[in-house]
Amino acid sequence: MPGKGLQKVQKQIAKKKGRNTVLHEHSRDTQRLQRASARDDKIIRLTSLRNKQNRPYVDRVNLIKTEVGEKTTLSHTEIHAIIEKFLRRDDDELATIQAERRPGRPASNREGQLKERQKLEMREYDSGFWMPDLEDAANVKLLKDWEGQWVGLNTMKFVRMEKSGTRHESSYPPKGQS
Repeated sequence: MPGKGLQKVQKQIAKKKGRNTVLHEHSRDTQRLQRASARDDKIIRLTSLRNKQNRPYVDRVNLIKTEVGEKTTLSHTEIHAIIEKFLRRDDDELATIQAERRPGRPASNREGQLKERQKLEMREYDSGFWMPDLEDAANVKLLKDWEGQWVGLNTMKFVRMEKSGTRHESSYPPKGQS
């Protein structure tokens, strides 16, 4: 599917050339089409990369949204229980992968990825787990109304909850330690 920029250039060339849109291999119009196509490819590539980078945070907030349910605010213990449940979400899959592996065989790629992700998320929890502020009723309402898109998160307030129980204000989008 051609992008918007490429469609505009194609339309301009078709308007200029009329019905006969045969182009020479190295003509200016061909070069314009190539540049427009390269621009659109770059935009698509960067958009998919950005979506891939944001997906873990969107999945995290989505799981938190399902765990909140009908509550208006949550206490510290409930928030830490949600975080613990989030951190243990892959335990079943990891256990089945380890059970299927024959003794003496190296770990599979998937098993390595799951262990690495769990280790990274546990380190984040120790230093401050990025999540929506669930102690604010207005923010919980925004979370419930959220439609699952990255751009919809910008209206919410976020905090970093440490394993020790301390809570720090955070920013959107998450930038390391904020």
